[in-house]
Amino acid sequence: MTHETENRIPLADLLVFHQLTRSLTSSFDLDTILRTILEHMERIIEAELWTLLMLDEASQELYYALAAGGEQEALSGLRVKVGEGVAGWVAQHGETLIVPESEDDPRLTKEHAVVPQKVRSVIAMPLRGRKGTHGVIEIFNPRADQMTDYTIAFLHILADHAAIAIENARDVTRIQQLSITDDCTGLYNARHLYDVLGRELERCGRLGLPVSLAFLDLDCFKLVNDAHGHLVGSELLARTGHRLRELSRKQDWCFRYGGDEFVILMPETGAEAALAQAAELLRALMETQFRMKSGLTLSVSASVGVATSPADGTTVHAIIGLADTRMYAVKSDGPGQVRGA
Repeated sequence: MTHETENRIPLADLLVFHQLTRSLTSSFDLDTILRTILEHMERIIEAELWTLLMLDEASQELYYALAAGGEQEALSGLRVKVGEGVAGWVAQHGETLIVPESEDDPRLTKEHAVVPQKVRSVIAMPLRGRKGTHGVIEIFNPRADQMTDYTIAFLHILADHAAIAIENARDVTRIQQLSITDDCTGLYNARHLYDVLGRELERCGRLGLPVSLAFLDLDCFKLVNDAHGHLVGSELLARTGHRLRELSRKQDWCFRYGGDEFVILMPETGAEAALAQAAELLRALMETQFRMKSGLTLSVSASVGVATSPADGTTVHAIIGLADTRMYAVKSDGPGQVRGA
């Protein structure tokens, strides 16, 4: 009976674990999940500073996503290479590293250079899920009397559940992104256009601001498919979409509407500015020489219609419909031009 009592998990710890799992499963927002991880782990062990670093897979660097103890601003923008320092070592090996105050570990020198307070000891554990290590939690200068096997084991359990929640959040984000993205060009699709345009019309209408939309249709694109095949045609569409994104302003949205039709949504942009932007974009697009994988060099021409809210309408269908109508008028007069009101 005594043995069973000694091995029983305290009710307070069970409640923390229960609250954490409920919080992690109630949200797919990554920032919310990361904050939840730190908030609950702080309840398990007292320390001077907590940091949560996430792995940038492209650069193989860790960045400080969150920090408790008022150090978020000081650590923001700093990066740690995988393999360097305590966090980098943990990310590289996928193993927990514990450096008590009594030990002099050379990996701590890297932490001294980054963390704005004196580092005497650290617990660093990986956020490791089914698909690898996603980040590292660092606990700086924890209370020595709390660094027990039980506490470390409990932190590991919480970290494992947190890693699964991070993976789930990323999977949901990836699925959502696929549902609004065109496979061929990588631009947003028509379904997302209707959602975004609806929101922008409502927002800008409330603020008394204009919204403009340019509807582009590539001229004689069927000839490309007929002459070079659909694979070359698809590649040209993809390169055109990428070029449109490059030529658009940062605040603008680019969509593939369907076939060889594209849309540029220009929030807070009036008719005159939208016409000028569309004309400049079309000029640069038509001057672009696309070097294809086959060695071919191709170029494109387009007809463009522009509509602006509220002057041309205040609904999604009115704006898209009028821009589309003006685009077809361009084709009748002679392609490779832009038409507005």
